[in-house]
Amino acid sequence: MIIQKPYGATADGAAVAEYTLTNDTGMEVRFITYGGIITSIRTPGRDGRAQNVALGLANLREYEQKSPFFGAITGRFANRIAEGKFTLDGVTHQLDINNGPNSLHGGLKGFDKQVWAARVLEHAGEPALELTYRSPDGDQKFPGAVDVKVVYTLTGANELHIDYTATTDKPTIVNLTNHSYFNLKGEGEGDICGHVMMLTASRYTPVNAALIPTGEVASVAGTPLDFRQPKPVALGIRSDHPQIVMAKGYDHNWVLDRASDNDTSLILAARVQEPTSGRVLEVFTTEPAIQFYAGNFLDGSLYGPSGRAYRQGDGFCLETQHYPDSPNHPAFPSTVLRPGESYRTKTVFKFSV
Repeated sequence: MIIQKPYGATADGAAVAEYTLTNDTGMEVRFITYGGIITSIRTPGRDGRAQNVALGLANLREYEQKSPFFGAITGRFANRIAEGKFTLDGVTHQLDINNGPNSLHGGLKGFDKQVWAARVLEHAGEPALELTYRSPDGDQKFPGAVDVKVVYTLTGANELHIDYTATTDKPTIVNLTNHSYFNLKGEGEGDICGHVMMLTASRYTPVNAALIPTGEVASVAGTPLDFRQPKPVALGIRSDHPQIVMAKGYDHNWVLDRASDNDTSLILAARVQEPTSGRVLEVFTTEPAIQFYAGNFLDGSLYGPSGRAYRQGDGFCLETQHYPDSPNHPAFPSTVLRPGESYRTKTVFKFSV
């Protein structure tokens, strides 16, 4: 079932709609057309009681003015680009800087700050919402006009499928993800340190003090970044390991263990269990990497729909992606998209108890 209703208008007068997708088991996901933002995910715990497990804000104006990408589609290039600079086919492009010395998640007005066109779909009887946006040539100083389509599908198995497609009229770079913050205890119910995390990744990309990859792809063995076996997030989040100190916790790109560099099959990337509620989140993706971010920069200044403040470590993100700063590291998997090609990726968030 899909319900649509108005969600207000942006500061410049663009109408925004809210869509609620509900499946036959009672799981509910809410989206708004501003930023393609997932504002709420209600799913049951061990006791059968459904709670919202996605962090968010109270209204549209707060999403416009304050949001740290809560639930949003991020692009044209998710994650960081060093100094906002990259060279493509011999031409150097200077993007807007919006994160210290770097460009982050597409710049000052990335995909998270656009109003997307929406169309209701039905996928084999399962509720689905298609969002589209045309990013013009020069948008946030990226080359080429890019047509983007994102389809959210809620299945009867309590899976949220996210399918991304993009095409371009000039060579450009594309790296899309969803930036939902989760707390499987429930939105506003405290920190995520007791969540038990597993990542199917033997390697990660170390960063410098500006959180830009150094270019190295290093083993997680013997470091706090080793989540190959399930362990509580609390183990290592306050480590004196240089990578944890620089990032103020976990905010790194893990390289997923795949059969080969060309493997784009849908694989399990992460599994998170919350012992109190019994909720489990599994993340499957066709992408080569995943960013685990433990809400290090939440500082108590933002309040969720519950009225509770969000403090450091009150939510986690699992952003499926290509590596950060890929255009400046030729050895990293390419994020270049050319005319005639189609960018296609898929991520699945599966909820269970």
